[in-house]
Amino acid sequence: MALLDPKIWTDKIYINGWVAGGGGTRDVVSPSTGEKLGSIGMASVADANKAVAEAAKAQVGWAATPPEQRAAIMRKAGELFGTHAAEISEWLVKEAGSIPPKAGLEIHVAEGECFEASALPSHPMGSVLPSNDPHWSFMRRRPAGVVTVIAPFNFPLILSIRSIAPAIALGNAVIFKPDPRTAVGAGAAIIRIFEEAGLPPGVFQLVNGGADVGEAVVVAPEVRIVSFTGSTLAGRKVGELGGKHLKRTHLELGGNNALIVLPGVDVAKAASAGAFGSWMHQGQICMTTGRHIVHESVYDDYVAALVEKANHLPVGNPATDQVALGPIIDANQTAKVQAIVDETVKQGGSLKAGGTHEGNFFKPTVLADLKPSMSAWKDEIFGPVAPIMKFSTMEEAVALANDSEYGLSIGILGDVGEAMKIADQLNTGILHINEQTVGDEASIPFGGVGASGTGSRFGGAEANIEAFTEQQWLTVRPDIAPYPF
Repeated sequence: MALLDPKIWTDKIYINGWVAGGGGTRDVVSPSTGEKLGSIGMASVADANKAVAEAAKAQVGWAATPPEQRAAIMRKAGELFGTHAAEISEWLVKEAGSIPPKAGLEIHVAEGECFEASALPSHPMGSVLPSNDPHWSFMRRRPAGVVTVIAPFNFPLILSIRSIAPAIALGNAVIFKPDPRTAVGAGAAIIRIFEEAGLPPGVFQLVNGGADVGEAVVVAPEVRIVSFTGSTLAGRKVGELGGKHLKRTHLELGGNNALIVLPGVDVAKAASAGAFGSWMHQGQICMTTGRHIVHESVYDDYVAALVEKANHLPVGNPATDQVALGPIIDANQTAKVQAIVDETVKQGGSLKAGGTHEGNFFKPTVLADLKPSMSAWKDEIFGPVAPIMKFSTMEEAVALANDSEYGLSIGILGDVGEAMKIADQLNTGILHINEQTVGDEASIPFGGVGASGTGSRFGGAEANIEAFTEQQWLTVRPDIAPYPF
């Protein structure tokens, strides 16, 4: 049987196995064609509460499972992503609108996340502490318990597995709420991988659902940690709920990322980097290059080079055609992108390329001659739009880059010495010199500052252990201590 045989998951959620959800069903729709690809089950609030309760029960035994066994399951999961790569890729292409190389990247990273996580069970989990009392004093790390993972549609596999894999490897149970628009290629696929890898029932639950289900899996008393990736607007609500209910809430949110293009740069290479940064996966990435800050000496050439690329990059259905850009995820998001472009032109911006769409296929767009107050400059667009502004001095470039509520990723292209002079002045969680703004690896802590979230997590042993375990102080002495009472 295929990993994602529709007979397994159609009209189902996963609570200790595949079951019908109390929230009805929802069609899985291709953003390229509008055709129905399948139907998923939707959870009710009661389902969500049951999933959490069952996960809490299963977590006790899973935490006590020897590290060697937990590591073996994680390695097997990584291998299975490779084994089933073609099948998962097909769903990521059809369901998420991914071009095949982007889908392949997601699967490659998912493998890496599992392999990295397989080292966590045997990682040192504490330290010996000095003490003035005659006892041994230790800090030890313990699984937090139940972790809720809420993930978005854009890179649905990567942005799910990067929390799921380390959380499970460290002895936690996980409640997974994917975006319903990508609940097969990411949601069902990850559940099936861990089923096949031999993860015990109950440790990993899948609840497709809306905002009510999302709230339920945040506030449930058994949930200790919430790992949320999504928009800043939604993240503020999750953070507020988490704070009210005393949850440890990890938020990886939006971005309006700057690419600073220095004088003397190789314009052709810089434009190639800028094009990738703005148009990879139709600009639907939190790290997308949303602001091109270009020195006046190369501004005209850079704009011309970016326009040339925009006019020649093919856009279409990645399931049937060899294209560089696929569809925007749905009509609502397409309309939002169009509205921002139109408003910016009304405000005085120059539309140099693109700016239109057919269905959900939005052409790569270049907007020049912008000002900081214009919509395309100050707002996160989440579409294939490259807004460009010129600068004269390095001080101006730094001020423009920092003039944003977001602080996720910044790239600097050009002379390394000049880049180093301004790098320490930039407010950002991620900084690349001579690379564009989009990048991620399983071994690095990922995250932003300001409206981009609550700091760097999701990667590398140190960050993952900090994110998904609790510290406990433990003392031991040979005899009962004397007390004055």
